[in-house]
Amino acid sequence: MVLSAGERAAVAARAKRDLLRTIFAQGLMALVAALVAWGVAGPAAGVSALAGAGAYFIPNACFGLRLLLDIYRPGGANPFTFLFGEVLKLGLTVLLLWAIVRVGGDHIVWPALLVGLLCALKGYVLLLMFRKLS
Repeated sequence: MVLSAGERAAVAARAKRDLLRTIFAQGLMALVAALVAWGVAGPAAGVSALAGAGAYFIPNACFGLRLLLDIYRPGGANPFTFLFGEVLKLGLTVLLLWAIVRVGGDHIVWPALLVGLLCALKGYVLLLMFRKLS
């Protein structure tokens, strides 16, 4: 399939918009999870939820921004960059979760940490609910 320059620019603009919206929605869901956990179960739960969400959000945001840079690179993104970035993102998420457990020890509120992680993982659902993801 061969795209014209205008079609390529339209695809790149849409990809950029959807990528930034997804990162924003995941960050928003992470903050909401932390605030709700803080309000329901106290500061330790809020920090645990924020840590759990951050363990996924930080590597994912870095990966998303890397993909965003590839949109503007001559030749565009390639599958190897995507695969390597995805593997790196998952590895960093596991490493951050391990570090949270190691540092947090007995202060971690596990249900809040897991809810924060889940909210960050499923942040794009917020976009699907409001039909902002095409």
